[in-house]
Amino acid sequence: SNGLAAGALMVRRGEAEIGVAGNLSSTANVIRAGLRMIGTAAGSKTVSSFFFMLKDNRVCMFTDCAVIPEPTSAQLADIAISTADVYKRVMGDEARVALLSFSTKGSAKHERVDKVRAALDEIKTREPNLLVDGELQLDAAVVPEVAQLKAPGSPVAGHANVFVFPSLEAGNIGYKAVQRSSGALAIGPVLQGLNKPVNDLSRGALVQDIINTIALTAIEAQ
Repeated sequence: SNGLAAGALMVRRGEAEIGVAGNLSSTANVIRAGLRMIGTAAGSKTVSSFFFMLKDNRVCMFTDCAVIPEPTSAQLADIAISTADVYKRVMGDEARVALLSFSTKGSAKHERVDKVRAALDEIKTREPNLLVDGELQLDAAVVPEVAQLKAPGSPVAGHANVFVFPSLEAGNIGYKAVQRSSGALAIGPVLQGLNKPVNDLSRGALVQDIINTIALTAIEAQ
């Protein structure tokens, strides 16, 4: 819409520092306006999203839960690197990235598992100092005892704080399942990969959701 394009153009020109939209528009239209007017960030060809998941003073990130239905291995690498960078900037702590799958370290063989392994290889080439491992099942990523059994010696298993889902289907179902079953606060989706901070709201967003998204987008802008 003209309103979305005008808002994104203001951010591009520096007339506004951040953009937040979507309570009256679809995610696709918000992203389209951002791509057309702002473009992708240097070093990234991928626009994706993440959620901050908050529960009992523990903060982790789920990605991508809102944008790319079937990410390629290169897109998974982009998503992982971008999300880890946000985690470090917002939390001031080291990101430990788990590339999730239905397999842990070769326990299953499938082309979807191969895609996750290829993403790991690319991440290690591009960001050799990033703490990342895969492919990991969710229990191996979060439970130290399971990690010892399934992925001994992993720098991430049992202690992950950034969870990269292999598809939008898995990510969207995963964050909603955790949110609804555990009562975790899910803040997002927050867009990443654009050259300036622009974020999307759900059309069912409550006032508090809008405030949370504005606050996070402002942090991104710093």
